[in-house]
Amino acid sequence: MTPPVGLRLLALDLVAVMVAFLDVVLQARPSATVQFGLSMVAVAAVALCPFLPRIALLLTLPGLFDGFSFIAPMFALFSVAVLLQRRWQIWVCSALTVAGNFLPWPPRALDDIPETTMALSLIYALLVGVAPVALGLLVQARRELSARVAELTTSRDREQQLVTESALAKERAQLAREMHDVVSHQVSLIAVQAGALQVTATEQPVRESARTIRQLSVKTLEELRHMVDVLRAAGSRTGELAPQPRLADIPRLIETSGVQARTSIDPRLAGLRWPDTVERAAYRTVQEALTNVRKHAAGASVDVRLGACDGALEVEVVNGPPPSIVPAERLPGGGHGLLGLRERAELLGGSLLARPTGEHGFVVKGVFRSSV
Repeated sequence: MTPPVGLRLLALDLVAVMVAFLDVVLQARPSATVQFGLSMVAVAAVALCPFLPRIALLLTLPGLFDGFSFIAPMFALFSVAVLLQRRWQIWVCSALTVAGNFLPWPPRALDDIPETTMALSLIYALLVGVAPVALGLLVQARRELSARVAELTTSRDREQQLVTESALAKERAQLAREMHDVVSHQVSLIAVQAGALQVTATEQPVRESARTIRQLSVKTLEELRHMVDVLRAAGSRTGELAPQPRLADIPRLIETSGVQARTSIDPRLAGLRWPDTVERAAYRTVQEALTNVRKHAAGASVDVRLGACDGALEVEVVNGPPPSIVPAERLPGGGHGLLGLRERAELLGGSLLARPTGEHGFVVKGVFRSSV
């Protein structure tokens, strides 16, 4: 595991102090106590480099002018080049380091120094004062480049997300137009025709069937319009479809389903509270089961039972075999209703059972838990 950044900086700082201390010890003369003291101050100043680079450099300069400290000023100058943003301050510190390494101490006439020695000393001083600055500026440039690359990566990801959201918005808008122009129009025609049949029919069963068809068409049209509104929002934060079905809406769903069903509701359910997702899953299970009865077993007897067991809401819809006198209708279906209900139940920590019974009927039983 990689150590924290602060710990790594502390370790590097300690290593720099130790190297600066060895540099002084190996060059110090036993009789030069003052110079040795100034050099130790320079070594101690290396510990301040990550926090106060300018002060650290100033504390190392006396040890450079009149001491044995050579590496400590280079560490301080490197920290100045890495941490400071104002270039003129960096080059002023570099000039002080060059002067401290080149000028003799105590001051004496430069004429006494041979030209060759002076030239070599100047080259050496320039290397000492410029090399740490060049290396520090390189580290600073690399750090800025890494920050720019990270910024460009973030900007590219944001742009890709915007492109994806734009494509999804176009798809939603197209789907909303199709639903509004085709599906809603056809459902509206069904509602109008059912209303007309309810008014003109003379037989009571026909009027009841027409009324049921009209109510279902109107309800479906309302849900379609809510769905179109959500799709046209194109990915913005919107609430869920309103109103959302709840457990208390199941009796009315059975009443308007056009299926003669016997309902059994456990009285204990009245005193229990369930999350909205659980109640909605129970409602959709009953709705899908009754739809399948109308499709595949029209006229069959249906039993709907609602109960609670071990902290879970249980929904069971059982239908018997369809009467032989009722013709089977081939209604459109994608075959994904029960699969979607099973996935919904598993997300809620429950299960869904859908299988034929021994009496040529069918049972759909869903168990939905209040918490996963």
